[in-house]
Amino acid sequence: MSSNRYMVDSERDLIAPSLSISPSDSLSDDRDNLTFELSNFDAVKATSPILYWLSTKMSYQPLASDDPEEQLKAYGSIGSSTSSPRGLLGEDFRVEDPVVTEINNPFLDTDTADYWRQVYENCQYECRHAFNPKLTWSTKEEKELIRKLDWKVCLWACVMFFGLQVDRGNLSQAVSDNMLDDLGLDTNDYNYGHSIFLVSFLLAELPSQLVSKAVGPDRWIPMQMVLWSFVAISQCALTGRLSFLITRSLLGFLEGGFIPDLVLWLSYFYTSCELPIRLSYFWTTLSVTGIVTSLLAFALLHLRGVLGWEGWRWLFLLEGFITLCVGIASFFMMPASAVQTKTWFRPRGWFTEREEAIVVNRVLRDDPSKGDMHNRQALTLRRLWEALKDYDLWPLYAIGLWAYVPQSPPKTYVTLTLRSLGFSTFNTNLLTIPAMQFLSGGARKTPTMSMSVQAGSVYASYIYRDDDKPLYRRGNTTLLMINLISILVFLLTKLYYVRRNKQKERIWNALSDEQQVEYRKTTKLQGSRRLDFRFAH
Repeated sequence: MSSNRYMVDSERDLIAPSLSISPSDSLSDDRDNLTFELSNFDAVKATSPILYWLSTKMSYQPLASDDPEEQLKAYGSIGSSTSSPRGLLGEDFRVEDPVVTEINNPFLDTDTADYWRQVYENCQYECRHAFNPKLTWSTKEEKELIRKLDWKVCLWACVMFFGLQVDRGNLSQAVSDNMLDDLGLDTNDYNYGHSIFLVSFLLAELPSQLVSKAVGPDRWIPMQMVLWSFVAISQCALTGRLSFLITRSLLGFLEGGFIPDLVLWLSYFYTSCELPIRLSYFWTTLSVTGIVTSLLAFALLHLRGVLGWEGWRWLFLLEGFITLCVGIASFFMMPASAVQTKTWFRPRGWFTEREEAIVVNRVLRDDPSKGDMHNRQALTLRRLWEALKDYDLWPLYAIGLWAYVPQSPPKTYVTLTLRSLGFSTFNTNLLTIPAMQFLSGGARKTPTMSMSVQAGSVYASYIYRDDDKPLYRRGNTTLLMINLISILVFLLTKLYYVRRNKQKERIWNALSDEQQVEYRKTTKLQGSRRLDFRFAH
């Protein structure tokens, strides 16, 4: 005995079945003879309020059929006939868990499906064999698969992001242990080191993404982590200003592009609607990292004097080793794609063949162009130029230049400020936990904004100057002005996207249905430049 469960929801009328009573039966005590068929759920609500929220246990028994294949079809599956009656046995029937049908499937049109199949074949897209325009799956299957993706893919992405933040943020903890005095540096040298890191990070963004696309993020990201962990560890041997500036530059070059590379890898598994939620987990990880590293710093800085080393040297050594371990493990935890999870150390893989097909087709139906390049194919300069001249994204870059500046100097100087107020090294690192959570709150950056955000962080490094301490009145006045400019930029960006959506809507509605279909089939424009694209604001 099997049971199907269908969700009763007015918003799912297009995919949820409905109940219609056969003429020979009624809502009587003789429930054994109650038969019905699923056709249009609106009929249920119109026929009887009782049926709209009826609860009974149900199993489906197919009636006799001359076609043996029809006898094997489960009622409610895509392959079954909606007009075939079924017997209702038992009690407690609940309408729930619909089968996902062809809603939002751009490949229902045969010509469109054939076009994209040829595109995937021509570019040797690694998942092309799993492409199936007619594949269907249930809501329950999809939810369970997304949960598996979160555990297998997103969780490890957060672990790698943790590794990035450990090495990127421990400098402020090191200076709380008198690192600047030990190396003969002052606040301006600290600013130079921070700005050199950010400039190097910015310059490496584009080359890193080019390398990642050419060799695959599953290979490049672990290599990045291992390489920068060696540099992070080498900071335990700093001797002065020159070695300090060199290591800051190397760290910036090797860490640059890590976040866009990681987002590229995640895009192989998640749809565009799911990806922003997974990116929000990154920034949750940022907060967790701040707490963990502050507690680690509290412990590690107590090692001052062991083997004649300062506490900050032990901090760089041991936290760099943590990142090294994560980087090595990432070689084994990052499959190249959903269909490439089986390997010598993981012979059974992560997914069944059906799960692989669902992952691939979910992603392609969300954005067919995700399969127009294989995962070892380098970007061309022409594609980069097309992205740079997409002027509709320029307002977002303007936000990146201004909006994240005000929080940067307080975050960079929080430990120095607390030390100047008389707090000990250890209490300073404990006090940074609530301070950093407050300063880090609300940060949500997309990969396309990353370079502009880094550019804004460069000039943010020079807002707090040595001649302005300890109250930094001039610097705080500058931050207040930048906040006001940011508000203006946000408002203008909102107005711009409202206007652009109306403009696109007017042009699109002027086209006939046939012209709209033809446009979707033939246009070479991608992303926000398409007429059928609308900006979320």
